[in-house]
Amino acid sequence: MHSISAPFALAALTVLAQSAVAQSTEQRSTLADQQEVAVTIYNDNLALVKDQRRVSLGGGKLALAFRDVSARLRPETALLRSVSAPGAFSVLEQNFDFDLLTPQKMLEKYVGQTVNVVRTNPATGVETTEVATVLSANNGVVLKIGQRIETGIPGRLVFGDVPANLRDRPTLVMALDNKGAAQQDVELSYLTSGLGWKADYVVELNAADDKLDMSGWVTLTNTSGATYRNAKLQLVAGDVNQVQPELQRGRPVMMAAPMAAKAESRMAEETLFEYHLYTLDRPTTIAENQTKQVALMSASGVPARKELLLQGNDYYYQGAAGDLGQKMKVAVFVEFDNKESARLGMPLPKGVVRVYKKDSAGNAQFIGEDRIDHTPKNEKVRLKLGDAFDVTADKKQTDFKKLSGTGKYNYVFESAYQLVLKNAKKEAVTVTVQEPVPGDWQILSASHTHTKGAANTAVWKITVPAEGSTVLTYRALVRY
Repeated sequence: MHSISAPFALAALTVLAQSAVAQSTEQRSTLADQQEVAVTIYNDNLALVKDQRRVSLGGGKLALAFRDVSARLRPETALLRSVSAPGAFSVLEQNFDFDLLTPQKMLEKYVGQTVNVVRTNPATGVETTEVATVLSANNGVVLKIGQRIETGIPGRLVFGDVPANLRDRPTLVMALDNKGAAQQDVELSYLTSGLGWKADYVVELNAADDKLDMSGWVTLTNTSGATYRNAKLQLVAGDVNQVQPELQRGRPVMMAAPMAAKAESRMAEETLFEYHLYTLDRPTTIAENQTKQVALMSASGVPARKELLLQGNDYYYQGAAGDLGQKMKVAVFVEFDNKESARLGMPLPKGVVRVYKKDSAGNAQFIGEDRIDHTPKNEKVRLKLGDAFDVTADKKQTDFKKLSGTGKYNYVFESAYQLVLKNAKKEAVTVTVQEPVPGDWQILSASHTHTKGAANTAVWKITVPAEGSTVLTYRALVRY
């Protein structure tokens, strides 16, 4: 018999004890049988688990209950095979029992059935028992005791048995036909959700903003409902396509000596199909409901470039606009090359890069962060860290006229602009001015030389003196 008191605690212990008896006909495999486990985690809440265990099997047809699998296992992906005797058994059927045993679940399974209600007289300690029918277990309990209806639990509930489909741990039950040895090493592989990883990077700029130190960390999160002890851990970086179901249900790092010739990889990296595979060089335990970090890489003395960037818009080349902005923000970017020659040169998984710099007292201070996508070797990494405080700009349109055009596609406009760049710093700075000019365009005249950064972009590199200003003027002709 199984009982549930008002707080449910006593019932849970009683039910667990009876569970073993109710399911004694199954041959069980627990974590005690586990020989090794390998976990490969992908970027998008997906993982491949390979769980190898030594089990004792009877001959002929039997039921093997594989306990302590992921609670978010995708049963259609499960595959059990014999490692020690390939082909020794065949799997006839499998059932994934993820409806876990709790006092509330016991009540839900007993709706429409009878239980015993045991009450204890607080004065005498004498117990009395009544038979009750469970009418409902939704948002509370409704019982029919004799000719009356009661809500709540008026004592201790005693159950006759444990429903067969309730388990205390997620369990995959497989019907096997075994023609091989009684003891075999088997491997269960399956895909599961509830396991994820992401990369985070910490960067520290030097005083001159021309070199940086970088370390990478992998953050693992396990909400799959299972623990993976001493697992061989691998991570896949890349965008793996998955068929969608039709119905849905850090810290700053101190500067290191600039002696390393390239990045030091803390995880072995290799190409896998069109993705990259990272393998941890030691086993690690990924506990249930745990977040943990492991080192990915580190590099020091990486050459870096800082850029102050002011970007315009294309709308004011088509009409009179006048004042275009006062004290306009100038964005701050830091970029570096992911190359061996730049002391890096390993594929970088997508993640957030947080940048620090030491103040005058030698304390590392946070100066901004940005997100990077998967970055192959030999590509450029560009980070936007924020907007400059001491560098601003005033901009206005000084002239505009339509030279010709009456139809939709034959307009010709001429316009002129003045851009005043101001620098309150005690050292000179260089500001990159990018103007996206629409249509078929040309710069008729300008106070500073420009380059054509792209088909629709005029670019100026303007030096602004310390505690001073520089004025950029230019005239543009635009045809549509």
